[in-house]
Amino acid sequence: MRIDGRRNDELRPVKITPGYIDYAEGSVLVEAGKTRVLCAASVQPGVPRWLDGQGKGWVTAEYAMLPRATHTRAPRETTPSPRSQEIRRLIGRSLRAAVDMKLIGENTITVDCDVIQADGGTRTAAITGAYVALALAVNKMIAEKSASPRALKTAVAAVSVGIVGREEMLDLNYAEDSRAEVDFNVVMTAEGKFIEVQGTAEGAPFPRDAMDRLINLAGKGIGELLKIQQTVLGKP
Repeated sequence: MRIDGRRNDELRPVKITPGYIDYAEGSVLVEAGKTRVLCAASVQPGVPRWLDGQGKGWVTAEYAMLPRATHTRAPRETTPSPRSQEIRRLIGRSLRAAVDMKLIGENTITVDCDVIQADGGTRTAAITGAYVALALAVNKMIAEKSASPRALKTAVAAVSVGIVGREEMLDLNYAEDSRAEVDFNVVMTAEGKFIEVQGTAEGAPFPRDAMDRLINLAGKGIGELLKIQQTVLGKP
């Protein structure tokens, strides 16, 4: 049993609350254990200059951690840190895999992911919640006939896995992540295809069979997250 009483292959309790704020076209509060991220999708006419006249839309993301999201206050980011820039690019890549840009018109969808409280897995929780916020926004566009009913291609979710104390674990909290010998973040589609795999050995190198087991463990967790997403979106 782990610090919080979970099995090694068990997710933290996950809750996705849709419509968490009133004004965004799509919004959720996603909670994974004590990690909480507010995701808000905004639809705006127009696209980046390099996409002008191509009849395509664009999906992008922002990511930030509130000053008191952690045990001690961090300065508010006026310029994104290298970590925040890397995570926002990861979220953007993940969300673009879910949408057919040619079917949302020349519109830009920006998903803002703000970490309210951090206890490990903030980037993976942000991706999982951001997809639901994006889907809500696209569904609103479909209802308003500014996007095709086929604009959403697939669902996307993400989870962390790692080796902690020689044990392979799913969905690491901060206490586990901070002492992990191996740490992976995995992003997958509903079809089981990979968008990104970020894996690092913090100490000794790890063998191929351990990586395969971790990827399979991540796939199990992502399958469960996809079901939660679809329940929130009212789909079977």
